[in-house]
Amino acid sequence: MDRQTALDRAAEQLDSGVFLTDLARRVTLPTESADPAREPVLREYLTAEMVPLVERLGFTARIVENPVSPRHPFLVARRVEDPGLPTVLTYGHGDVQPAHPEQWREGLDPWQVVVEGDRWYGRGVADNKGQHSVNLVALEQVLAVRDGRLGYNVTLLLDMGEEFGSPGLDEVCDQLRDELAADLLIGSDGPRVAADRPTVFLGTRGAVNLTLSVRARAAAHHSGNWGGVLTNPATVLANALASLVDGRGRLLVEGLRPDGVPEPVRRALLDVPLDQGPDAPAIDPEWGEPGLTPSERLFGWNTLEVLAMTAGDPDAPVGAIPPYARAHCQLRFVVGTDGGSVADRVRAHLAAAGFGAVEVSQDLAMAATRLDPEDPWVAWTLASLERSTGVRPALLPNLGGSLPNGAFADVLGLPTVWVPHSYPGCAQHAPDEHLPIALVRESLQVMAGLWWDLAELAPAWPPPSHPA
Repeated sequence: MDRQTALDRAAEQLDSGVFLTDLARRVTLPTESADPAREPVLREYLTAEMVPLVERLGFTARIVENPVSPRHPFLVARRVEDPGLPTVLTYGHGDVQPAHPEQWREGLDPWQVVVEGDRWYGRGVADNKGQHSVNLVALEQVLAVRDGRLGYNVTLLLDMGEEFGSPGLDEVCDQLRDELAADLLIGSDGPRVAADRPTVFLGTRGAVNLTLSVRARAAAHHSGNWGGVLTNPATVLANALASLVDGRGRLLVEGLRPDGVPEPVRRALLDVPLDQGPDAPAIDPEWGEPGLTPSERLFGWNTLEVLAMTAGDPDAPVGAIPPYARAHCQLRFVVGTDGGSVADRVRAHLAAAGFGAVEVSQDLAMAATRLDPEDPWVAWTLASLERSTGVRPALLPNLGGSLPNGAFADVLGLPTVWVPHSYPGCAQHAPDEHLPIALVRESLQVMAGLWWDLAELAPAWPPPSHPA
């Protein structure tokens, strides 16, 4: 048995075209979880693609119905070599964002993988069909080299509603605590810090969606005849928003600001410059919280963004005072912020500032999580990635975006380690989603090395706090 053989076999799955053939077939299934009409396709992805694959690897698989959102089922698959051995839980999602095919550039089709130069294009190649396919193919090659024996157990949980907010995931994890019991979560989603730098992240910022609205009256009124004596809801809302975030993006609500950036987080972020590759937007150095580095502002701080706002008809304005105005906002927040109380704090702030007429509603999307960067699994995982690639990996204490990691960190109480297989410019959630082929190849080797090293460590989990 040889580690390098496992890495070589994983890379061969790409070089031979086998991996692309399988991924291309999965991309043809339009698993848009936001569309109720796609429920049969969501189930087909599990029954036609995932169940045969994991059963070939020795898993026992079953479809688990969603207790909250019946059209978003789950797959739970378990590969048990011995109940007394340690277990790793791995997670992915087979659903995708709405494709909007008319927005993709000429020559591309979201439901067909198109190879152009050194990239694969298609909806789901990065988020998340490509990523969980990488993990399972790498596992298959490690099993082949190790004669079908890992020395640990593996449980797979595949979510078909992640792009819809993962309804029911917390409940399923709570109901299936025994079935999903594990010693460690290894998941793959989100981007690396850059295409050419392997990355580990330990959690995510949380997300709360807020709607702020002002309704002054039932109808619009002539701005010449009534301007100056009627409250303008758009003006009120604009000023209310300015009391929450200043003109340079600084969050002004004291109860929504973090206490600071913890020192272990700050140390980790010293080694994480923001991606400035050709597909990345140019950052605005003066935007956001003053006194923080760009990485600290993105990964270690809270931000309130205005996503959309309206008053009247912007496409056909008339000379009238609008009757109402509405803005959709989002707070991204780090560990330490109480996501459940955001709306109450915003209401109190607005009332104190004289904007009590602004109505605030809240939708808590995902909680903030972060494994301690000094947890022994962190150094161990970084060492495994570096051994496979020869590149010093980046450590993100948490992703800037949000994932349903709370189900694993909070409900199941697991240490959570994420190894992403995409990059910031991959256009996930957007037209022209793609992955560089070189990144896929390296990711297959990274995961083969990680599965292998877990076998070499077993059954002595977790690793020592100070590995040699």
